[in-house]
Amino acid sequence: MNTRRETLDETRTEVRSVESVRSVLPAGGHQRRRMPLAGQHKPVARAREFTLAALTDWAWPEAGDVVLLVAELTANAVLHTDGPLELVLDLSPARLRIEVSDTSPVLPAPRRPHLPGLPGGHGLYIVQQASDRWGAVPHERGKTVWAEIDTRPVAVRF
Repeated sequence: MNTRRETLDETRTEVRSVESVRSVLPAGGHQRRRMPLAGQHKPVARAREFTLAALTDWAWPEAGDVVLLVAELTANAVLHTDGPLELVLDLSPARLRIEVSDTSPVLPAPRRPHLPGLPGGHGLYIVQQASDRWGAVPHERGKTVWAEIDTRPVAVRF
């Protein structure tokens, strides 16, 4: 059983073996990793390295889009807030969820319309295109911006 998902160029598809992902899940079906990012030097690079290590441990077959999502969400927290607080990676049989928390109560909004010829404003567009879902949740310390990638079979969009 494979999962195919649209990628940024909309012509390439990613094939992910659901069995390989499920084989690393413990009884109960979840793997969860947390990394504090508050005050860290080079938080985007550290978040990428942390994510690659987790994906390797979890036998995730293709890390590219996941690392891209982590980098974009973490960079947005660096650029638009006082910096990221924490990165959480949560793997279940149905999806991989990426969460980046920060101290700002301001929820992110994609630039509309997306203007690919201009610099800046592409981060959330990339998050929209590379994930199956994304959003933000306010909390008492600020907010958490999240993105999810399905591990179950989904329809391919062309």
